[in-house]
Amino acid sequence: MNTIPIRRRTLFTCGLGLGLSAVMGAALAEEVPAAVAVKARAVVQAQLDAFAADDARRAFLLASPGARRHLGSPDNFINLVRKRYAVVYRPASVAFLKPQLIDGVVVLGVQMTDTQGAAWLATYTLERQPDGLFLIEGCELAENEGRYT
Repeated sequence: MNTIPIRRRTLFTCGLGLGLSAVMGAALAEEVPAAVAVKARAVVQAQLDAFAADDARRAFLLASPGARRHLGSPDNFINLVRKRYAVVYRPASVAFLKPQLIDGVVVLGVQMTDTQGAAWLATYTLERQPDGLFLIEGCELAENEGRYT
């Protein structure tokens, strides 16, 4: 049996600690209500827009409180993303997958391509705040083997 190597990088995970491996191993995923799916996608898109505008503060504020404590500051966060997660910082293309609810956590996959055409899967976990807003708890990045042309 051939296996395909997948390189993974964890941008940040805090609190619940759900990453791609936990998501892949999860037994039951539930469908996310349409209104929740819209909110989840909007917060991830807002963070991608903040990166595109080099707005470190706005990108940082879209991370959950636990993630912000882990990341330290807006400048630390955007510098980390620029240096180690270029596809998240400046994706050439973005396609949102259907979010799922796994153990009460919203998990949203986002297919991205980088400027060289390499394909990536970013798996975001989103945490509902007491006020009902969703913030990004973590993002795990896995490089796919294929290329989009």
